[in-house]
Amino acid sequence: MTIKITTDSTCDLPAALLEQRNITVAPLGVAKGGKLYHDGVDISIWDIAAHVDGGGEITTTSAVNIADYETLFAPLSERYDAVIHINLGSGFSSCHQNARAAAQEFGNVYVVDSGNLSSGHGLVVLAASDAAAAGKSPAEILTLLEKLIPRVEASFVMDRLEYMKKGGRCSAVLALGANLLRLHPGIQVIDGKMSVVKKYRGTMEKAIADYIHDRLDGRTDIDTSRAVLVDCCRAPGLVETARDLLRADGRFGEIIEAKAGCTIFSHCGPDTLGIMFLRR
Repeated sequence: MTIKITTDSTCDLPAALLEQRNITVAPLGVAKGGKLYHDGVDISIWDIAAHVDGGGEITTTSAVNIADYETLFAPLSERYDAVIHINLGSGFSSCHQNARAAAQEFGNVYVVDSGNLSSGHGLVVLAASDAAAAGKSPAEILTLLEKLIPRVEASFVMDRLEYMKKGGRCSAVLALGANLLRLHPGIQVIDGKMSVVKKYRGTMEKAIADYIHDRLDGRTDIDTSRAVLVDCCRAPGLVETARDLLRADGRFGEIIEAKAGCTIFSHCGPDTLGIMFLRR
């Protein structure tokens, strides 16, 4: 049986890895300067940063619509025995709702709500790809993902709240206070929603080191088979700090490094970094 895995651009996995695994990606929309672009296709995170740095409004993002999902699914449903599509969590976007509506036109397309974002979503995609490569049936893969999704631990630390302020996601007073106090919010996805779990003080490099120690030290519940280090950092040394600490931890069998895409960047801004893994 041939099974095709598809996903959305919010999975934030390296393009080379997606190509190697034959995973097809549907890009979300990104509106900049009155023009609609496609995440990772004709716009990059640095295009957005240059636009905002130059005084432009923060970019807005839009879900993949039903028609575009139908266009994605139609040829694949004919070519493969089954198509399993994994979405950005339904708590963050209408992508899942739209994909489910489109899938009703096809008897062999199955849509999965990752319950997560960025490379937390990506971990679910990789698990589906692994299972398909191992010869699992669609029913077996769907059952596996249902059990795996609650085990995904996705978190990140942000440098500043400027993008969230510009996008109306936090108040100007909150952003100013955090910046003056050199506080860097630590965010975790809990029950399909983003929650601030800690505020780190000091330089961003120190915040990243403290954040990684908080996520890893003393833990015995981590599935150490795979971790994803995802970032949209432009300040020198930040990714290197995180990479060195993850390698020094020594427990993960595989560490994938990835860049956040335009959809995630539009919400968090530059110098955001996260680590994603599964709990046992």
